[in-house]
Amino acid sequence: MTNNQNTNGGILAGVVVLDLTQMLAGPYCTMILADHGADVIKIEPPHGDMSRGLGPYAALDKKRENSGYFHSINRNKRSIILNLKKEYDREIFFQMVAKADVVIENFRAGVMERLGLSYEKLLEVNNKLVYATIRGFGDHRTGKGPYNDWPAFDIVAQAMGGFMAMTGEKDSPTKAGPGIGDIVPGIMCAFGVTAALRKSEQTGQGEFVDVSMFDAMVAFCERQIYRYSFVEDVSYGEGNDHPLVNPFSIYKAADGWYAIGCALESQWQALVEIMGLIELKDDDRFNSNDARIKNAELVRNTITEWTRSYTKAELKKKLAGKVPSGPANNVEDIYRDEHLKVRDMLKDIDVPGLGKKKIAGVPVKFLRNPGFVKSPGPELGSHTKEVMEQFGIKNLKDD
Repeated sequence: MTNNQNTNGGILAGVVVLDLTQMLAGPYCTMILADHGADVIKIEPPHGDMSRGLGPYAALDKKRENSGYFHSINRNKRSIILNLKKEYDREIFFQMVAKADVVIENFRAGVMERLGLSYEKLLEVNNKLVYATIRGFGDHRTGKGPYNDWPAFDIVAQAMGGFMAMTGEKDSPTKAGPGIGDIVPGIMCAFGVTAALRKSEQTGQGEFVDVSMFDAMVAFCERQIYRYSFVEDVSYGEGNDHPLVNPFSIYKAADGWYAIGCALESQWQALVEIMGLIELKDDDRFNSNDARIKNAELVRNTITEWTRSYTKAELKKKLAGKVPSGPANNVEDIYRDEHLKVRDMLKDIDVPGLGKKKIAGVPVKFLRNPGFVKSPGPELGSHTKEVMEQFGIKNLKDD
């Protein structure tokens, strides 16, 4: 469908996406597509996406209508309301599918089938359709297993995929701060959709794209798989250290923590020169990566004795451009970082009644067709009239 309502371009301009997803994994996927020009139409039930009710809410938002969570991952989209449990609304959806390029959903297995909206049914009205799904444990079409029907959230994917076992301290499985059990599958699904769209354009045939949160986290934690296969090592939490490279951690500074990673021997040599410890170049305990892994505690103590004498800013001046390194930032540091301002990674959105609020920018940069953040998350159902006109749908019922 080429009558895209977006006028700001973007590398995916002209692609029309019907977005049935809620919460994080699916909306993160469609956010990526919308950031690059796809016309993402968020089809919500009458009560709206669940993330609308999760906050955080600014102090001025007395009615709690503008969730930061919702705006962050639903920017650049338009919203309509359809109650897919009603036959009339399902008919509208079928008419939209006939002219759309992509449908994305993250319902539990079987929901779309029970609604009469299965992939096979939708393919009957649009043979070129790319149908994508993100589920906790995948769809039976691509691999039927004992978990297909199980529900899942981020915490479950992180736990079952092995991430938590190899994070934090050895005896204390630890989740990541951000919801990577949702975000990683979302990113993978965005790739899957764009790849399937290319094939659809070439062949005239649609595709079914299936991303399992469990699968995605196993792939994300690929190190644990090859280590167990090659040397029968079970990956446990290593704190902030790396099991295969040293130094590769964070070290105490006078005012916080500083990351240093020397994957190459030349980088280690540069570090010891900057630290004024050139004698370590010939020390058998330090003169190879294997030796440093074996003497990891000694290496940490040696580096820390040096780093703790300087602030993060001083360490940055000493190490920048010479050794892979950087400060352990919190969000206040990130807001002050000039490099991120140049990279346009803190974007302002104009939230109704609240003024300008910041959300994360677009990390994938295209020189000729840059992505953008042009609008906040949509008000529930606010684009129904214009979307129906776009699809040539008339005689709408008021309810």
